[in-house]
Amino acid sequence: MFVDEAHISVRSGNGGNGIVAFRRDKFTSRGGPTGGDGGRGGSVYLQADSQRTTLIDFRHKRIFAASNGEDGAGDNCHGKDAEDIILPVPCGTLVYSKGELLADLNEPGATALIARSGKGGLGNQHFATPTRQTPRFAQKGEPGEEFELDLQLKLLADAGIVGAPNAGKSTLLASVSAARPKIADYPFTTLQPQLGVVQIDVDASFVLVDVPGLIEGASQGAGLGDKFLRHVERTRVLIHLVDGGLPPDEALAQMAMIEHELADWSPLLLRKRRIVAVSKQDLPDAAETLRAVREKTGAEVFGISAASGLGIKSLMGAAYDAILTARTDDLETDAGAVPVLHPKAKAPTAGVNVLKEGAAYRIVGTKIERLAAMTEFDSEDGRAYFDRVLQRSGARRKLEKLGAQPGDRVRVGTVEYTFS
Repeated sequence: MFVDEAHISVRSGNGGNGIVAFRRDKFTSRGGPTGGDGGRGGSVYLQADSQRTTLIDFRHKRIFAASNGEDGAGDNCHGKDAEDIILPVPCGTLVYSKGELLADLNEPGATALIARSGKGGLGNQHFATPTRQTPRFAQKGEPGEEFELDLQLKLLADAGIVGAPNAGKSTLLASVSAARPKIADYPFTTLQPQLGVVQIDVDASFVLVDVPGLIEGASQGAGLGDKFLRHVERTRVLIHLVDGGLPPDEALAQMAMIEHELADWSPLLLRKRRIVAVSKQDLPDAAETLRAVREKTGAEVFGISAASGLGIKSLMGAAYDAILTARTDDLETDAGAVPVLHPKAKAPTAGVNVLKEGAAYRIVGTKIERLAAMTEFDSEDGRAYFDRVLQRSGARRKLEKLGAQPGDRVRVGTVEYTFS
């Protein structure tokens, strides 16, 4: 079964909690803090796997959660880190969250960190100072991240065959590769894209994809077009196969319709190198259709017959040459490209900002929000430590400047506490 779309939920693990503990040896009086740190939670990665061709693994199982890190222990014992989850997906998978593209896994082994693990909380040993030698608070583990993801697969192929139903696309693919698509004398025998490897020479080959037949309105959802047109977006070359069994006028109208649907789906498709071929040249009237298409296009048009092998070798050779040229152009275009960092990969901002939010106040800042999520506000020492952080960061001064009074509600990330 060919599955090219999936909706999944991923969640990284929370960090383990730091521990409040003190040395309690028999002959050691007033032992210092020995609370260990919590372990790191597990992260969730997606990795492109060349051995997978569909997203069928996500058809039934759709929730993936990494384990939480273990809590720390006394005697400075660190909690165990949780294992990461690596989800294999086919090459060519696009990862979206709320309509935003997070990753494009278009090469074998390409890996994307989707949900970052929560850090382990620090034990009380880290908060000992000359003036506070017995800290009675520790950090909680940082919460993990949770995302709803939409996965879309765009097959990776060098060339794609497009055309109307029954134009002979599957027959052509079967004649030039080891692929065995369904072939029958009725429309829409191909219900899913078919991939095949075309061997030009001992060390020369390319991947060819046969897309289900396109009809008028395919780009808007008619037939199977809107479901599979995206699979030719990544191809470097398009082979437009015209049905040679049709009368010239019908064949030209059908050819114009296919061009219109490609342009309506994405204007970028019309910028790809296209090779036009007229099939079924073993039929008596197919030569007339071939002449009409050549006159209309004013360019080289291949007449082929998958049944007899006529013109097949020349067509595949021309496709391979076009693919090599396209590969060279792509390398030159990508040479000056500047990599764009995903927002999740940007460095966290250290500054803080304070906003009025109704009757409450909100403190905004990556680091301060993370610290608030890891602070134990039920502990008096924990609240005092967080208040000192507010003082050092300048957030307390900004709160007072906006008019914050003791007893007002202050929100930091998902945490709300009473200002004092």
